[in-house]
Amino acid sequence: MTPAPIPVVAVVGKSGAGKTTLLEGLIAALTARGLRVATVRNHVHEQDIDAPGKDTWRYARAGAAVTMVNAPNRLGMVRIVDRPRSLDELAELAVAHAEIDILLAEGFRNTAPVRVEVVRAERSVEPLCAPGELFALVTDVDVLRRWPVPVFGLDQAAALADLIAERFLPGE
Repeated sequence: MTPAPIPVVAVVGKSGAGKTTLLEGLIAALTARGLRVATVRNHVHEQDIDAPGKDTWRYARAGAAVTMVNAPNRLGMVRIVDRPRSLDELAELAVAHAEIDILLAEGFRNTAPVRVEVVRAERSVEPLCAPGELFALVTDVDVLRRWPVPVFGLDQAAALADLIAERFLPGE
């Protein structure tokens, strides 16, 4: 498979660790630099991503292979597929539909080549990934601050965004 056309960075961690909050901070910091960011969230269980009862959900239930929502400032599409897409395929889709500089993913712990793990003490003190699998670690667990990867605090999304931009978006 050909590599993704843009950098792909996945944020992984246990449920409730703060992945979504970190991604919000990364998105804000990267877009403040003028970058265009795409995101994808991996659902490990099959579930509806369209709100049950809404028109697009009803159209899909009626058999539509693609449903779209067109609004003044947004276009959304839900497509029926025969298999989950890889991160590289998702990056290609993002680039095909918009001028995107980077894809940030939530999940994809076993397949993402570049992973940032969030470990929050109130959820767990044990990372899911080994140090060699991680690009960076975001944590409030003191003992993990000695890991052999860049380590950031839970409130340091902007600093992590700086490292991501330096490493994967040279010249930005």
